[in-house]
Amino acid sequence: MAKKHLIFYDAECPLCQSVKSLIIKLDWFKRFEWHPVQGIHHTNYRFLRNRNLYEEIHMITSENEIKTGFYTVRKILLNVPVTAGLALLLFMPLADKLGVPIYQFISSNRYEWFGRIQKNPS
Repeated sequence: MAKKHLIFYDAECPLCQSVKSLIIKLDWFKRFEWHPVQGIHHTNYRFLRNRNLYEEIHMITSENEIKTGFYTVRKILLNVPVTAGLALLLFMPLADKLGVPIYQFISSNRYEWFGRIQKNPS
């Protein structure tokens, strides 16, 4: 079995949850494994310890590369058959010069725009 891309996402973010649900449906080859940042143990992922996982989506690729933010989104889109064409556009020269600030703007405003999912007290 091929090694999967590990994706670390904010499970309290409705936008993140919606995107994750959509990508899971489109992930026909089951290339992704999703982990909420609220539940990861830094002892298992020491290389993520000094990163702000709540600010940007993170990925450890099947080739053990760490991707963040826009670069994670681009890698996800490249690995989903129906979005691979869009992903190729994001590899054009200077695409990241526009993509990174757009990603950061959306990320920094996502709670204001979409709210926050609160865990039910047990």
